[in-house]
Amino acid sequence: MNIALIAHDAKKKLMQNFCIAYRQIFAKHDIYATGTTGRLIEEVTNLKIHKYLAGNLGGEQQIGVQIEHNQIDMVIFLRDPLAPKSHEMDINSIARLCDAHNIPFATNLATAELLIKALDRGELEWREMFK
Repeated sequence: MNIALIAHDAKKKLMQNFCIAYRQIFAKHDIYATGTTGRLIEEVTNLKIHKYLAGNLGGEQQIGVQIEHNQIDMVIFLRDPLAPKSHEMDINSIARLCDAHNIPFATNLATAELLIKALDRGELEWREMFK
């Protein structure tokens, strides 16, 4: 499955720790990420990450295009709800696209853990029908 990972600056360390904890699961899948997030994950996990531009430079839009073309099966977007972002429209766009294309979308650690554990148990195989 194709998994997109995005994290706001205040959540990047949390994303790194999440990927360390579930490295064995992520290693079985193709991982896509915005530039800085992807680089930071690679540094601590040695996973191969397909990196796009930094999120605020268009990386979130690049992932959005993949979602539009049904090339992403799950999105984990650890966002900082306390700090307004100048690119808030990109964030909302990703949420809207995930809803439109039935793509599981997590915005916090609790939901991300539910999704990654479901993925490991094979409970997201229904996504193959959408391809």
